[in-house]
Amino acid sequence: MGGETEESPLLRSFSCSDEASGQALKRTGTIWTATAHVIAGVIGAGVLSLAWSMAQLGWIAGPLAMIAFAAVTLVSTYLLCDCYRFPDPECGPTRNRSYMEAVGLYLGERSQQACGIFAQESFYGCGIAYTITSATSVKAILRSNCYHREGHKAPCRYGDTMFMLLFGVIQIVASQIPNFHEMEWLSIIAAIMSFAYSFIGFGLGFAKVIENGRIEGSISGVPASNFSDKLWLAFEALGDIAFAYPYTLIVLEIQDTLKSPPPENKTMKKASVMAVFITSFFYLCCGCFGYAAFGNETPGNLLTGFGFFEPYWLIDFANACIVLHLVGGYQIYSQPVFAFVEGWFAKKYPRSHFVNKFYPLKLPLFPPLQMNLLRLCFRTAYVASTTAIAMAFPYFNQVLAVLGALNFWPLAIYFPVEMYFVQKKIRAWTAKWVVLRTFSLVCLLVSIMGLIGSIQGLMQARFG
Repeated sequence: MGGETEESPLLRSFSCSDEASGQALKRTGTIWTATAHVIAGVIGAGVLSLAWSMAQLGWIAGPLAMIAFAAVTLVSTYLLCDCYRFPDPECGPTRNRSYMEAVGLYLGERSQQACGIFAQESFYGCGIAYTITSATSVKAILRSNCYHREGHKAPCRYGDTMFMLLFGVIQIVASQIPNFHEMEWLSIIAAIMSFAYSFIGFGLGFAKVIENGRIEGSISGVPASNFSDKLWLAFEALGDIAFAYPYTLIVLEIQDTLKSPPPENKTMKKASVMAVFITSFFYLCCGCFGYAAFGNETPGNLLTGFGFFEPYWLIDFANACIVLHLVGGYQIYSQPVFAFVEGWFAKKYPRSHFVNKFYPLKLPLFPPLQMNLLRLCFRTAYVASTTAIAMAFPYFNQVLAVLGALNFWPLAIYFPVEMYFVQKKIRAWTAKWVVLRTFSLVCLLVSIMGLIGSIQGLMQARFG
């Protein structure tokens, strides 16, 4: 194996532990870098659909749904944090450096294979969603300037294709970053951008409410022509909220960057509390004030649906922040896929130069890189494929809802609960077992409802 493998912990996540290999990795992460990683991974495309979700659910069910999803996310993250080390959650010698590795250790190979299908699909789906959202934001900047020049009634129309291709090219370059441990700067920039456009969305919604002099909306939300249509939209809204919150797939990747003492699970739990509290605050502000500003006319995307026209420069800046954030967010969710595939090839073909040989490359203004042919080819093909699918299905709310509902229960609930049972040796029919089983069942029902509604919405958008 090449020297690069020794420097890339994600690629070495198939070994039992640093201690076993005799090659201790220097971990320097803190509660602040972990919080930045989480915020960069969580606040993304999902926040832009929350005002629309609120509009479908109304003033009672909408905020309650967001608070409930925040609580569920925190519970599942707490369970998962204790599964990083084995057998003891604080000082166990074996580290689980990825979600997939943890599932394999605690639940066995079959569960790992089933989890792998959902995990890779979820990461891949995020890449598609982020490509759609970034193109929509770039298009919104052009439309904002056009409306400012020619008036709000002007037919300012722009396509998505060129902007998706441009985002794809940027991601091909960014994807050559070796691993998570060299991405702290990217996460910090992404987190700052997410704060910026969340504040702007909240501020514009608040200003619109003041301008209107009243709070729009109702307890029941946007009316529909019949009960079934209303039900589909409410279920789709649950799917959108489910997409916005969970980040369990990257918890262990982030936890593996933390230094100790204190124990990594304690630091990660504190970082998760901070991150979920911060993101929930912004989510509620953006969702509630967006709905209060526009009521039944709430757009599907708060900052690109043109409920706001002025000040145009602020809308431009917010959408530019979205694009910059999604550049980092795309990589946060793609790096585990890269690590899994490249690690598998490294094990399968240990003597292959294509897989394991690295070539030094020095570019101006960039730190030295170790280029690898497998990395270059696979990561380029991966980005190209997400771009192509995004171009074929550019439906923002519907795509987010399908991804959120499809992955919410298996990845954010089922596997963390099952691993926690094994880690803590919880016996069947004890009080904790019953509570967690009930928790899992309720979340399964919510996930099924969201999936039904989101698929119906996607089919209607594609064929209706």
